[in-house]
Amino acid sequence: MIGFDVVIIGGGLSGSSTALNLSKKGYSVLIIEKEEFLDYKPCAGGMASSMQRFLPLDIEDSIESKIKNVEFRWKATDNVTADLTGESPFWIIKREKLDQLLLNESLNNGVQIIRPLLIEKIIKKNDKWEITCNNKIKYISEFLVIADGSQSEWAGYFNLGPRKPKFANTISLRLKGLGEIPRDAVRFEFGFIKYGFAWAFPLRESLNIGLGTFINNGLLENQAINKKVIRSFGFDDFSNTPISKKLRIWNGFHSINGDKVLAVGDAASLCDPFLAEGIRPSLISSFYAAGYIDQCLSGKVDDLNFYTKKINNIWGRSMAWGRRIAQVFYRFPRTGYQLGIKRKTAPKRIAQILSGEMSYEDIAKRVIRRLLTKSGS
Repeated sequence: MIGFDVVIIGGGLSGSSTALNLSKKGYSVLIIEKEEFLDYKPCAGGMASSMQRFLPLDIEDSIESKIKNVEFRWKATDNVTADLTGESPFWIIKREKLDQLLLNESLNNGVQIIRPLLIEKIIKKNDKWEITCNNKIKYISEFLVIADGSQSEWAGYFNLGPRKPKFANTISLRLKGLGEIPRDAVRFEFGFIKYGFAWAFPLRESLNIGLGTFINNGLLENQAINKKVIRSFGFDDFSNTPISKKLRIWNGFHSINGDKVLAVGDAASLCDPFLAEGIRPSLISSFYAAGYIDQCLSGKVDDLNFYTKKINNIWGRSMAWGRRIAQVFYRFPRTGYQLGIKRKTAPKRIAQILSGEMSYEDIAKRVIRRLLTKSGS
């Protein structure tokens, strides 16, 4: 048996950032990851620069683009552009670079990672977690962090988050070149994808393209529409195979901690239900997870319940309004575009949400009132 203060299940963004924050506080941490290292991660890469404060290291090397404008389109026309040059700019990062940067810094601080390794059983014994893996070694830890992403096998096992998670379906690909997308702009394309939208986020020499549905979980199987979307971004090359993924989106206030166990990031169902943003909630939840585990290990608090309360307050309140906007917007997309995007102040508000300057709660009541009045008439 090998003992640690904390064992983290999952070595992606939320797992490695939690490990880094804990290692900076002096704790022994083991990451158990079931996959080999992936050299490409299907993530748009959008990140508010304000998230830097939740990371104890400089991530400049992983930043590919710094965004000045957010472009909105309805079926490749009806253009709307919002300025994003405020105090909290929007960055595009390459996820595989960021994840590796965080992991390397964690390893430098004494964190251990074992990959690929499958967990066979987890039990509580003598008030500690006993984790049995397929290498026949048992690992013992005081605390357990569930960070194995949207397809988490363990969040449900420990009753963390909603009993029946809600998913958005996405497909994503990375194409060489930027097509018609400016290097300092991101584009959101509405109208083509039923109950959802498409996006294009520029890296240095390539473009991250994604399509997502948020209601009824359509399977994005219409290749003709998918190609039309990709052409609208300035590409005719469809040789790259899209990667399909289910994102576990926020779906109500639920406990995301138990006795000496908590969930972070996508495993905790924190992904934005309107814009599918996952990096920001991953970094926020990882930061506070490490903080509250530290308080428990140092004897300042007796349990992790403050963690759930904190995340529900600073993230869940905004996402509750984001979900309501999404439910109306994607059911009445054309009306939503006219009243939610084309209004004089709307693009700036969405840009402020992306940059972290504003929450959905700040704008939702007025937006929903306009949408419901219009759709009802």
